[in-house]
Amino acid sequence: MLQPQSGQVFVDCTAGLGGHACMVADRIGPSGTIVLNDMDEGNLSRAEEAVRVRMNPDDPQAAKVVVVRGNFADLPAELNTRGIVADMVLADLGFASTQVDDPERGLSFRHSGPLDMRMDRSNPIDASELVNTLPEKEIGDLIKRYGEDRHGRRIARKIVEARALAPIETTDQLAELIRSAVPFTKGQRSSIHPATRTFQALRIVVNDELGSLERLLRSVGVGAKKARSGEMGWLSGGARIGIISFHSLEDRPVKQSFARMSEQGLVELVTRKPIGAGEQEIGENPRSRSAKLRVCRVLGLTAG
Repeated sequence: MLQPQSGQVFVDCTAGLGGHACMVADRIGPSGTIVLNDMDEGNLSRAEEAVRVRMNPDDPQAAKVVVVRGNFADLPAELNTRGIVADMVLADLGFASTQVDDPERGLSFRHSGPLDMRMDRSNPIDASELVNTLPEKEIGDLIKRYGEDRHGRRIARKIVEARALAPIETTDQLAELIRSAVPFTKGQRSSIHPATRTFQALRIVVNDELGSLERLLRSVGVGAKKARSGEMGWLSGGARIGIISFHSLEDRPVKQSFARMSEQGLVELVTRKPIGAGEQEIGENPRSRSAKLRVCRVLGLTAG
């Protein structure tokens, strides 16, 4: 969908371990440029090393790799400052497997760990602070809105009752509380753990994920307008923007933003409907089952 060409500039908003960037590197070659952005310093370092080798095996240090640590919402401004114009942009929302598999990050209820959930460890507010200090109504609203869980009020009540006796400090403590709060009918089988939606809601709020996505989408709109008018910006005419989302709260604003820009004549929709993982990929990587990819192409002066 991104159609990488030799010598182009690829901007990876969520580098992770560099999996996507390495595949693009094979196509754009040593004459291309790859920008790696991530909030996780450890992952970013590993991604850079892997991408340099893939871009230029004979001389990895000569590979044109630009590394930016930070929130992807701030990346377009950084690219403008550096005079970098993207031909392809990819944002793979959510979190890296290395993060969810690390109990110390507190992103998974399948491992006991501190109730943290911060992508950026410098963020002063973690999930524990939200769970142990927010009023019951705010916790319930948070779970209902960002977790889309109809049991939000019941879960919030259980949390407040428990924290009155002792702080809720670990992921398994919270998961067990949620399990005890959600009604269960004998013989009932659910495809997801009762704590899934609450953990999603807390993670979204702790990291302001939807706010960051909205800022990125606004920057895409601004970049597309500049490209359409022939002004210098962070997107080239013909640039392809791909966003992978994992739940409706992410996919909805992407769909709406792309549609709005299409109506304004700023982009062409490459994907009318989102692309999902095939059966083989889901079998090899179960976490891909909820992934949705949407792509649009900027209609610059040379690409209309």
